[in-house]
Amino acid sequence: MVRGGIIANVIDLPAVARLPGGELPYTLRRSPRARGLRVVIHPDRGVLVTVPARTSRADGERRALEFLRDREPWVRRHLARQVEDGARLAALGGAQDGGRVRFGGELHRVRVVTGGAAARSRVERVGGEDEDELVIHRGARERRADRAILEVWLRQRAKLMIAQAVAQHAPAMGVVPAAVTFRDPRSRWGSASRQGRLSFSWRLILAPPEALDTVVIHELAHLRVFGHGPAFWVLVAEHRPDHRTWRRWLHDHATELHGALGPG
Repeated sequence: MVRGGIIANVIDLPAVARLPGGELPYTLRRSPRARGLRVVIHPDRGVLVTVPARTSRADGERRALEFLRDREPWVRRHLARQVEDGARLAALGGAQDGGRVRFGGELHRVRVVTGGAAARSRVERVGGEDEDELVIHRGARERRADRAILEVWLRQRAKLMIAQAVAQHAPAMGVVPAAVTFRDPRSRWGSASRQGRLSFSWRLILAPPEALDTVVIHELAHLRVFGHGPAFWVLVAEHRPDHRTWRRWLHDHATELHGALGPG
């Protein structure tokens, strides 16, 4: 499908860059939204190079090769970290009996208990001798996976905690959100529209309360200052002086939070 001479669909093409450090597989993405070359280390797909849709494959590969050659140490360092993060995440085990999942920033042991025929599935948080636990009580007729049961419970807690944070900070910041929604985005923890609508990742409930608080304040600040200029950061710092610390925490733990419950 073509609109105004621009291909409307994103096209992904497998490619290989031959670099001094060896061959580097990557995906060349031609996107109508792209205005220039952009390179990201995707958590699932590795190196992803995006170019404008009008760019030919040959020209896209040439530009990608130039970028990757100039920044090869940076790319390989991030790929290595990705592998390390994946190994640590796999070791945690996720939402299965004996696995470990963060809640409020702290690792909790997951325990699965099967109830009677009439029991309904539920989750409870209990204190353990060595670490707290998230206990998944499965009804005998339950068909959902353990991770699905736990995710529902976590989403409910996220809505409650984020709503409380919004109610606490919005009056102090002189703003009134038009609406608050909850999603599971991959690239951001929260967003704000010019119409006053806020959206948050439910996975913030896995992070420390200070990190959740930082994201809420960040998005509320956008209702007064739309953009990331100096005035915006002054406003954020007024209400969360240590916001850099918690933004860094979220950045460093992004892979873990997005994969916390395991594959599925």
